[in-house]
Parts: sequence; structure tokens; C-alpha cells
Amino acid sequence: MTSSSSSFEAFGDLDLTFADVTLGDGQRWTTWPESLPTERGPEPRPGWVVTSAGAVDTELGILKTGKEGDVFLVERGVPDDPAGHVVLAAKRYRDQDRRSFHRSAVYTEGRGTDNTRDMRALAKKTAYGRTVAAAQWSYAEFEALCRLWALGVPVPYPVQVTGSEVLMEFIGTGTVAAPRLAQCKERGPALHALLDQTVEILRALVRAGFAHGDLSAYNLLVHDGRVVVIDLPQVVDLAANPQGFDLLHRDCVNVCDWFARRGVECDVEALFAELVADAF
Repeated sequence: MTSSSSSFEAFGDLDLTFADVTLGDGQRWTTWPESLPTERGPEPRPGWVVTSAGAVDTELGILKTGKEGDVFLVERGVPDDPAGHVVLAAKRYRDQDRRSFHRSAVYTEGRGTDNTRDMRALAKKTAYGRTVAAAQWSYAEFEALCRLWALGVPVPYPVQVTGSEVLMEFIGTGTVAAPRLAQCKERGPALHALLDQTVEILRALVRAGFAHGDLSAYNLLVHDGRVVVIDLPQVVDLAANPQGFDLLHRDCVNVCDWFARRGVECDVEALFAELVADAF
């Protein structure tokens, strides 16, 4: 979701006059009123969430390009209200023609849609079907974030989903994103503590019936000593997906290998066995 530095591709100067609310390039009216109650984050919402219909979304730049979409930095704020501003991460999914994530079928086994028109469009891979597919990924990530947030798993708070865009909590300070675990320089006890937190994340996912499916040091953020898991569109249902436990095992391998290379003992098979036991 985020990058490890404050550098990002900034948009040009904005033509904004709050007196008459003239929007400039890279700005839009808040999309909050467009979202249904089921497309908004779980309650009680954090106090920093801006829900005013008079708010403006301003794009500050791009944080990350990924296999399935891009993440932008967006400030949502109410004109002339210094307290009514928040920086968010906006993840926007590409349609299938513009994605580089070619193993999506592995993760979508067990998922479906009740809309027959959507099913036909998906099967025929029409332009509408590609739009539906992109939205399916955004809604899958949003729903996973909502469920995991409610369970107390350290994930970004999901603000809302609209079409193929998920707006969520920005993990970082100001406009500086938290570093990924892969960029972590800690050693000794501090690194052991990060492993313990990562294992607890795996355990919490499994107890909720999930495997991350693509977990690695690149989608775990470290912010003020706290590990936060991101990139959850491919989260798999361990009961519904026939490859669920294979993907869980791969998550364990990725995590243990990374820590082992840095001198922290982590037994892959022992961890996997513990997680499988927790799943039942």
C-alpha cells in the first residue's frame, strides 16, 4: 500500500479558491455521499474519518505501483476547516487488460457473484466484464479489511469502496509512508518482536478462516514498532478455496525465510502445523 520514503510523483499546482470552491486538476468532490452504507467502513469509525459532503479530495501523488493496481496519496478535507482534513491511501484497481497479476484464478476459487449479467460479462471478458472484475478485487479487499479490522487485526482502517477504488487509512507520518518490513534495519530483540507480531497476524487470519495468500516482507509495514498487514485483495477462504492451505504454507515459508536470513530462528513446518491446528 505504501512506499518507504516521502518521495512521490506530485501533481501540478492546484487552482483552488475555497471561497467559491473552484476545483483544480487532481481534485474532486468527496465520493463519500456516493457510497452505500455497506460500502463504508465499520462503526464505530475513527474520529479522523471525514464524512462531510462538502469535503474535497485532492490527489497529492502516487505512492506505489503494483501488480493489480496503483496506490495514490489523497487528502480529504473540508474547505476552511483546518481540523477537517485527513490523508488517505487510495488503491485503484486496473482492469484485466492493464494488470500484470496473472495468477488471479488461484485466489478467486470459491468466490462468485449472484448477478447473472455480471457472470455472463465475466465469462465473455467484455469491456463491462473487465470493469466488473476490477471492482470484484476492490470489494474483496474492502470486505477483508472490514472483517479483519473488526477482529482487531492490525490492518489499515477501510474508509470506503467506490467502484474499483478502495480508500483506506494511510499508514505513516504526515505524508511519509511507513517502511515495509523488507526495508527494516532492526536486529536482535527488536527483530524478534517483529517476528512475534507477524506470527500473531498469521494466527489471527487463520482463526478468521483466511490465509493472506501473498504474504511477504513487502506487504508488512512497520510503523512505530507495530507491524501492519496490507495488500489483501487475494485473501483466501481456507474452507472454500481448495488451495487455501497451500497458500498458507507459502505465507509461512516467505515469512520464516526472511527472518531466518537475518538470524532469527523460525521453523516453517512447526509454524504451519500450529496454524493448521488453529484453523479447526
